[in-house]
Amino acid sequence: MTSREQLSSERLAESVVLVTGGTGSFGETAVIRALQGGAAEVRVFSRDELKQDLMRQKLSDARLKFYIGDTRDPSCFGDAFQGVDYVFHAAAMKQVPSGEFFPLEIVKTNVLGSSNVILESKRQGVRAVVCLSTDKAVYPINAMGMSKALMEKVAQAHSRDGISDTKIVVTRYGNVMASRGSVIPRFISQIKSGEPLTVTDPNMTRFLMTLPESMDLVEHAFTQGHQGDLLVRKAPAATIGQLAEALKLIFDSEVPVKIIGARHGEKLFESLMSSEESAVAEDQGDYFRVPTDYRDLRYEAFFDEGGLVLSDVHAYTSHNTTRLTDEKLVAVLEQLPLVEEEKRTWDK
Repeated sequence: MTSREQLSSERLAESVVLVTGGTGSFGETAVIRALQGGAAEVRVFSRDELKQDLMRQKLSDARLKFYIGDTRDPSCFGDAFQGVDYVFHAAAMKQVPSGEFFPLEIVKTNVLGSSNVILESKRQGVRAVVCLSTDKAVYPINAMGMSKALMEKVAQAHSRDGISDTKIVVTRYGNVMASRGSVIPRFISQIKSGEPLTVTDPNMTRFLMTLPESMDLVEHAFTQGHQGDLLVRKAPAATIGQLAEALKLIFDSEVPVKIIGARHGEKLFESLMSSEESAVAEDQGDYFRVPTDYRDLRYEAFFDEGGLVLSDVHAYTSHNTTRLTDEKLVAVLEQLPLVEEEKRTWDK
């Protein structure tokens, strides 16, 4: 066990962990990781009672407690935050297309809901809150990304109050492979039904990481993050065209690829750090740490005084990160539990 893992286990042992959005892909993985880390109690706060019941049956652990509620409405927090040591805030609206039609709904959940969670955590004396963000928050062009960018600003503003001892850290992710609603499950479903793989643009690149890797970032944030930090895990990338061809190879399929064009709000590539963030980022090996701006409400520090030296540093994007080879991508995909299960149960 590494020193980081030992520190993580020591922190989790006998602690109370709350996961908002705990029945989603990120949330469930965080719940399982906390249980495995020896937490005394793990609380799931979410809206869907059916998903909660399915999780209750699936995990069957007496340390697991469920709370029904919506982060938009702090009056329903009740006892959920009392006595909590660590909060992982994963509750969010994440679908880009729906956000373009209902931007105010995304703001209510991703921005106001996040602020509610942080304020309640501070009121209850929670030790640390880790908020989940996305690469779409960097140079955002869609409502979902814009809401996550504003969520980050809200979290960092709360971290600068100088009053609360609650540590607030933001983690930023790229695409998590095989997570609910992502492209890999859709491609597999199309392959198994003999339909063409609908690819938006084969040249699009996306960061790729596994759910366990995403949870490593959460643990790093809880144990190593400083107040107001933005933490990013380094990740390789692949094109969407590569991804489609790799899955066809794994499932020995000859279904055609149908290029449908980019959807509203999509980019050719994503960024995990802007060029401005890259200029001040600290390289921590597998991670980047972007410290928050600790200037206070003396407005001259914003309007009259400089300080930041702008240099020719590039953004950290899915176009300039390490690119997975076709062979490596196939190897990574074959190790995903979803791909293993779908391949094992598929009767061609």
